[in-house]
Amino acid sequence: MVAVGSSEPDPHAADMTRLVDAVLEGPGTLDATTRRSAAAQAADVPETLRDYVDKVARNAYKVTDEDVEALHTGGWSEDQIFEATVGCAVGAGLRRLEAGLRAIDRRE
Repeated sequence: MVAVGSSEPDPHAADMTRLVDAVLEGPGTLDATTRRSAAAQAADVPETLRDYVDKVARNAYKVTDEDVEALHTGGWSEDQIFEATVGCAVGAGLRRLEAGLRAIDRRE
């Protein structure tokens, strides 16, 4: 990976790859398939998590205790909710980073 506006390799690429791999592929209480789906906001996110993942990806500041409690009531553990949240947040952050980098590339 090359840093935008530079021919030098991106000094953060390896750290970013390790982060994504740890969040989406590392050990956890939520299966890796569901974590990857949450990150991608894919259609195969379990139905009981779908609205929550969408809210985290689009409007994380709107997540309430009631949203989390509804997931608990639906049978999701605290660890599973955390892992879905982090996976989703990483995916949303990467999409925003990529969009920003594309915008910068168009200006040069």
